[in-house]
Amino acid sequence: MTTHAVIVGSGIAGVTVALHAAAHGCRVTLVTKDVLDHANTRYAQGGIAGVMFDDDRVEDHVRDTLVAGAGLCDEEAVRVLAEEGPQRIRELISLGVGFDRAPDGAFVKGLEAAHSYPRILHAGGDATGTAIEKTLVGHLRSSGVEVMEHAFLIDVIVRGGRARGVELLVGEAPDAPGNALTLPADAVVLATGGAGELFAHSTNPTVATADGVAAALRAGAHVQDLEFVQFHPTIIAAGQAFLISEAVRGEGATLIDEHGRRFAFDAHPDGELAPRDVVARAIAAQMNAQDGRAVLLDATHVHSEDADERAAFLAERFPTIDRAVRARGYDWARTPIPVTPAAHYLMGGVTTDLYGRSTVPGLYAVGETARTGVHGANRLASNSLLEGAVFGARTGDVLTADADRDEWPQQHPEPSIPDRVDPLPAPPAFSRHALQALLWEHAGLVRDEAGLAHAAEVIAAWRGQPRTARTEFDYENENLLLVAEHLVLAAIRRTDSVGAHFRSDATATQHEVIPC
Repeated sequence: MTTHAVIVGSGIAGVTVALHAAAHGCRVTLVTKDVLDHANTRYAQGGIAGVMFDDDRVEDHVRDTLVAGAGLCDEEAVRVLAEEGPQRIRELISLGVGFDRAPDGAFVKGLEAAHSYPRILHAGGDATGTAIEKTLVGHLRSSGVEVMEHAFLIDVIVRGGRARGVELLVGEAPDAPGNALTLPADAVVLATGGAGELFAHSTNPTVATADGVAAALRAGAHVQDLEFVQFHPTIIAAGQAFLISEAVRGEGATLIDEHGRRFAFDAHPDGELAPRDVVARAIAAQMNAQDGRAVLLDATHVHSEDADERAAFLAERFPTIDRAVRARGYDWARTPIPVTPAAHYLMGGVTTDLYGRSTVPGLYAVGETARTGVHGANRLASNSLLEGAVFGARTGDVLTADADRDEWPQQHPEPSIPDRVDPLPAPPAFSRHALQALLWEHAGLVRDEAGLAHAAEVIAAWRGQPRTARTEFDYENENLLLVAEHLVLAAIRRTDSVGAHFRSDATATQHEVIPC
């Protein structure tokens, strides 16, 4: 009998699983709650890291990843990532991803924070994710994989202790009731991305509502490291959130307060080029001093004193960013633009082995939804697309064989059960905006015991209130609340500062934070 796998999510991880599983004869249905190419992958400006040059070494990529992870990476997972990464990048090239090349045909090398070698490949300058997503989706459409768009994951069906399919809400209007659909399957793969919508400011698209992590929790799967959320310092604070790459500051752009003062040197001698977490906290502190108003990124002196020459340089060097900034009404060659820090990447997620298997038989997780162990407490720059490609391929390659065997590899993680918290007697009224504001203030860039405890009490009260989910938006809210509960309680339990988890009341900092 042909194995039927349902894959939920259409970014690099989910589509890679689908293509590999189909190549092994698996019948694949890929479902996504929006249109097929609306995934976090599309928004990735950075490149993909891999040992693709003769003078680079796998051991160096392994070491860089371990150091960035602040001592909390799974070394075996990191080694898989670094060793198999080049093969997966070559696969992307064979599918047609046009990574940038020099006039002599060689790949352009990119150096990013915390890498000891310029091993980053880019496409379209700052549009690597878009190039990869477009290529993979093109192949998916001709692969024989069944695609269901506008299909929202309500829950994973578990019978007899094994994942047996999914419950979906099908409809094109997130704010209107859809049609319920049960889709049986032999295997379920969660590739729904991260949880950016937990926070008031996020680089993620609005579809990043932690749906996969929440569904896995309800299915009884273990989760891990949800307290590790990476924040990016500079998101344009106008219109829909859009990330302004650190490379802009690398070219000489500065951060100024509303009076024109460069404030980043108050936090670190390297100013705007200090580690990412330091810059993000410095911006947040300055915004607090300005009653929440955004700081400014000033590129009006980059490259040339002539504004027209400067505008031409910015458009050539940062084409995607330039279009986004101008679409929001700013001529950034002549006027500073407002920026704010934002939640960027979830290092934790559904605990998996090295083939995407969760602790629930038949249930897998890949990409940002998964906690493979490769990122530890802080993700190394440009390892995220690589993780999706490497572990997506590994998962797709084992689905059929796993479905044919009776045994499921045993994992023995600690139980991921939240501590009991007494709810706040009179919490503020629940709304997604209120939840995002709560986590931004108390579980964001800077955390402490009192703030986390308050957040936990409010979330517990909200979780205890009766609500009936009818629309996709309603279900998303329940997912965000569930994952917020686990994230906050994990942050309470980790009393030291490590990696992306910064506790202002910590007695000690375990590891240096690496900019990624």
